[in-house]
Amino acid sequence: MAAAGEGTPSSRGSRRDPPRRPPRDGYGVYVYPNSFFRYEGEWKGGRKHGHGKLLFKDGSYYEGAFVDGEITGEGRRHWAWSGDTFSGQFVLGEPQGYGVMEYKTGGCYEGEVSHGVREGHGFLVDRDRQVYQGSFHDNKRHGPGQMLFKNGDKYDGDWVRDQRQGHGVLRCADGSTYEGQWHSDVFSGLGSMAHCSGVTYYGLWINGHPAEQATRIAILGPEVMEVAQGSPFSVNVQLLQDHGEIAKSESGRVLHISAGVRYVQLSAYSEVSFFKVDRDNQETLMQTPFGFECIPYPVSSPAAGVPGPRAAKRGAEADVPLPRRDLELDLGALRGQEDTPGGLLGSSFF
Repeated sequence: MAAAGEGTPSSRGSRRDPPRRPPRDGYGVYVYPNSFFRYEGEWKGGRKHGHGKLLFKDGSYYEGAFVDGEITGEGRRHWAWSGDTFSGQFVLGEPQGYGVMEYKTGGCYEGEVSHGVREGHGFLVDRDRQVYQGSFHDNKRHGPGQMLFKNGDKYDGDWVRDQRQGHGVLRCADGSTYEGQWHSDVFSGLGSMAHCSGVTYYGLWINGHPAEQATRIAILGPEVMEVAQGSPFSVNVQLLQDHGEIAKSESGRVLHISAGVRYVQLSAYSEVSFFKVDRDNQETLMQTPFGFECIPYPVSSPAAGVPGPRAAKRGAEADVPLPRRDLELDLGALRGQEDTPGGLLGSSFF
């Protein structure tokens, strides 16, 4: 009779513990002593060889090819600590060659890898669903590549350590296009911008901004012009920089001209009346750079039979004299629009 506590042959046979020594050949299971590994798969000469699955204590695993005890060949590796999974080629336990990396945080990479990092040519989709296709070095976008951003912008050009640097072309979703030099992810160096508003600039860029950007418009010519409604007339303007020099690198601006009659607020007791005001159809007053407001007046062609107004050259008879110099309009408030690449003017009307 067996002593108490000893297992019967039938009970010992029902429990199959892993062998204390790895199998020599064939298929088997082995738990490595004093370690966190458990291997189940094919063996050859006492080494893992062929197809198998290696489990780690933290929940990580590798399943795929083994050669002479090493993870080498096609396989799939999951890292529990990061949640990432790589499927592809391995050499001596590391992703090496070509494969697909799926990231727990979102996105994936398909392409060439070396020692576990992106190296060579590949296709990357990040967590924001932005797409990059091109060259990688040391896990970063590096070399020629194309990028589609989540706002619809497209970039095709050079990269240096995850930043646009060198020569590249940016085609924005709003229709604007920049082609030229980049540094640290911004326009820098010689380049040209064709803005969706019609403004074009070709010249030097510094930290994302034109080096010779116009900030003012100077209207040239006489102080008073004779103008008839519906008749053509010419206005000469110059684009000026902050220091007064002409901005020669820019073109394509549209000058929006508005006409109006000066608004005068008379005292309540005054019996003088210049106009008969239609109080049911009053328009919003226009602000002017001269310190007074104007009632808008259309400059388009009048209806048939209705004469247009005329502004004669009567400097002495005018209620308020015009400035004795060329009119300069400050455009500084229009700079730095967030939706305009490089800080170029976001409006085409001044």
